[in-house]
Amino acid sequence: MFAFPKNDHKYEWTNHVKTKMVQYRLSKSLILGVIRNPKRTEEGIARETVAVMQSSSTTKKLHEVWVMYQKRQQKKLIISAWRYPGVTIPGKKVVIPDEIIIELDKWIKKENTQ
Repeated sequence: MFAFPKNDHKYEWTNHVKTKMVQYRLSKSLILGVIRNPKRTEEGIARETVAVMQSSSTTKKLHEVWVMYQKRQQKKLIISAWRYPGVTIPGKKVVIPDEIIIELDKWIKKENTQ
């Protein structure tokens, strides 16, 4: 059975990231390990967010585990996590439609007011 992470004094977990944990079979310890020890750090796709990555490659499968979070005063709001099949190019911007950016911004503002 899968145990969802609980909010504590350092981290807040959104329902979105909990859904992605089940979808991509990511554990709490793996996500926290990526945040604490990233191989690469980049600007997140939503405003005021950070995206961090660690390679989780085997000899047969190359993939990366990404986590997007927002720094708050005392906590980090963990927004999303996913497995990327393959290897990304450092610093290369992903083109995201404006309507998706607007939707992410609204969602983050909603989370910040709760």
